[in-house]
Amino acid sequence: MAALRTRYPCTQLDIGGLEVNDDVRGRPFWKMITGITDGKIMVRRCLVTFKPFRIFVVGIGFFSLCFLMTSLGGQFSAKRLGDSPFTIRTEVLGGVESRGVLRKISDMLEVILKRMDSLSKLDNTSTTDARRLDELSSAINKFQPAGLVERIQAIAQNVSNMAIRVEQILQNSMVQGKAVRDGTSSQCEVPRDPRFPECPGKVDWMRARWTSDPCYAFYGVDGSDCSFLIYLSEVEWFCPPLTWRNHSSPPTQHVQQPKAPKRQAAFRTDLSVLLDQVGTGKESLSFMKRRIHRLAQQWATAANRLDTKLGQRWRDQKKILVHVGFLTEESGDVFSPKVLKGGPLGEMVQWADILTALHVLGHNLKISMSVKELQGFLGVPPGRGSCPLIGPLPFDLIYTDYHGLQQMKQHMGLSLKKHKCHIRVIDTFGTEPAYNHEEYATLHGYRTNWGYWNLNARQYMTMFPHTPDNSFMGFVSEELNETEKRSIQQSKVNNMAVVYGKEASMWKQGKEGFLQILHRYMEVHGTVYYETQRPPEVPAFVKNHGLLPQHELQQLLRKAKLFIGFGFPYEGPAPLEAIANGCIFLQPKFQPPHSSLNHEFFRGKPTSREVSSQHPYAEQYIGRPHVMTVDYNNSLEFDSAIREIMRSKVEPYLPYEYTCEGMLERVHAYIQNQNFCTPEPPFIPANLSRQGSAGGSRITGPLFVALPNSTTLGWASNVTAPPAWPPLSSLRLLVSQEGQSCVDACQSAGLICEPAHFLFINNKEALRGLQVQCEVVDSEINHILPAFSVVRRECGLQREPLLFSCAGHSPKYRRLCPCRDFRRGQVALCRDCL
Repeated sequence: MAALRTRYPCTQLDIGGLEVNDDVRGRPFWKMITGITDGKIMVRRCLVTFKPFRIFVVGIGFFSLCFLMTSLGGQFSAKRLGDSPFTIRTEVLGGVESRGVLRKISDMLEVILKRMDSLSKLDNTSTTDARRLDELSSAINKFQPAGLVERIQAIAQNVSNMAIRVEQILQNSMVQGKAVRDGTSSQCEVPRDPRFPECPGKVDWMRARWTSDPCYAFYGVDGSDCSFLIYLSEVEWFCPPLTWRNHSSPPTQHVQQPKAPKRQAAFRTDLSVLLDQVGTGKESLSFMKRRIHRLAQQWATAANRLDTKLGQRWRDQKKILVHVGFLTEESGDVFSPKVLKGGPLGEMVQWADILTALHVLGHNLKISMSVKELQGFLGVPPGRGSCPLIGPLPFDLIYTDYHGLQQMKQHMGLSLKKHKCHIRVIDTFGTEPAYNHEEYATLHGYRTNWGYWNLNARQYMTMFPHTPDNSFMGFVSEELNETEKRSIQQSKVNNMAVVYGKEASMWKQGKEGFLQILHRYMEVHGTVYYETQRPPEVPAFVKNHGLLPQHELQQLLRKAKLFIGFGFPYEGPAPLEAIANGCIFLQPKFQPPHSSLNHEFFRGKPTSREVSSQHPYAEQYIGRPHVMTVDYNNSLEFDSAIREIMRSKVEPYLPYEYTCEGMLERVHAYIQNQNFCTPEPPFIPANLSRQGSAGGSRITGPLFVALPNSTTLGWASNVTAPPAWPPLSSLRLLVSQEGQSCVDACQSAGLICEPAHFLFINNKEALRGLQVQCEVVDSEINHILPAFSVVRRECGLQREPLLFSCAGHSPKYRRLCPCRDFRRGQVALCRDCL
């Protein structure tokens, strides 16, 4: 015992992240034994011949002494209060509480000692275990004096963690001993397979952290390398399948069930089932149900029209889960309490229309408004932690938002690498490819709180078609029949204006000037929310109706001549509703345009898009006479615009893509044609053949040819086009100017940039067709590629398909742009897309 006292002065212990600082004032080691219930057991443990165990027990005994001395209230203190680490906490640690903690430590020590006794008797202790215990020995030898007694209260939990670690060592040794006896240890060597480069690192992580989540044990992980490899190859897919795993051993992986036969989707016109599915209990849900019910007849009419247009064509019925993440309690749900107080409704409008479109199209729909419902629909057993889903996903598609995506990762353990191709993210403002690619965004300054999910950019679905890299989902506005249109035109009040601003805060700062000009010509109406008193921000000359129900707001808009915006909110549904009811929409022009670089609202959003006005879609796709965009800071320009509006006569107008039929048509095309689960094979022009050629003879002519009466190139008609959607018949290839994005380049030619076609123009044949002179052609990872520099005569092709981007631009490069045509009133679809 004297030797032990000399060799191991207990002053500091640091074992695997557990650190204790104390000074035991030279107390002899045998004193520690008196604090244990059964001293004889402690002595026997200290005399085991395996050196690391002896050292380990010395450290454990030290813990017991520290707590014993703490419970005695500082009786071992030095002359001054601050000299002893034990007297500092005398008043904080009560006697009863300290004795309870001590009993807990004693009980845990007994458990640890029993485990160590079993471990010391093992005949086949692995070299790995010996190494780990030697590390414990070296850690104990690093004792340094210190006085951080504040950490003593955490020791109980840390000792519990140590017990778990000892249990791991014990289980690992027993399992590996069994593997040696069974002759299977050689079958569980960590593979070095270039197809699975992450496998060794994942195995190392599992060795250190497999007890961090109960899901690993749920799938049969027991601390052995064999169980790690089985899990990593069958539950997840970081490692190659094990050749010795056969049907005689129960598989961890979910047994693949045969695919159910395809079912045909049939249009539905009865929305009662959908209304029941939406649920109750929140004002946001009540709002959505009222909207669905109000537009029911329009949806039914649109369904009949589209059914006729498709000519009874077969449509696959899909199993679809809709998880509205932003309305869940787990996300905070700040929207529901504000529905009746002037809060934003745009997201709820869109989600109500998405639910209705999916139901009317005849798909098998499940709706989730909480994480608990999400778990139930996905079939996740309760208490399984963050375990990844295994086997096939029970849904063909999942529609959610960024909140829902995060919930799937955190609460569901949804393995996005496995199932992310099924996900569609409803994303109001869009996500550009540079922000979506996690590694690229991190390295090049595009990382935000909302991007970096490594999806195909077309899996993000926007409210307006402002980002061609994403898919345009949209929403609907109420469509008027011819009788209603004539009635509205007859009842218009020529000098009546309604202000777009439901919250009093929108009327603050800088609005007085142009409102005074407007008041000179028109009677100004507002719909600002208030509880008891009129909001002081609203000028006295404004007739405020308060927050109106939707049908009353519609009646107000049908009388008004002008609907005027304040510059916020951005890109909401209200301007389209006003235009559909015969109003002219007047909005401010932003100089310079608002973006994430200069405006707080867009900062942190995963897009570099520049917004030139409050509602860019209305400005670009509708325009005059229905939409006027002016500089509100120029009083002469504003005054002139008001007088022009009073002279103008316009009819109610609604773009086809925002009708019920337009949305059904678009969503139908996406569901039946977009497939992100089948990997896109690399496009190799040399593998193409002439159309109609026997045996697939190799082409010798150009792949892209000039189109008549156009500056663009199209797919050569004598070359068999590979399967694609949109079809390559819609492709129009052109070159942007330096500093110009493909969005703008295509738009200037009356076309739409199509990101799905980048795959087919990312080659030397496209450069040759455009007569680009390249001295060097490199393949790189950059979101502006494919592109070329005229000055340097350098050309670059894209190496990362996730970074194909319509939005990218650079002042030094001209870009190769895959544009396409589009259907009238439906920019999301090409002419042959339906």
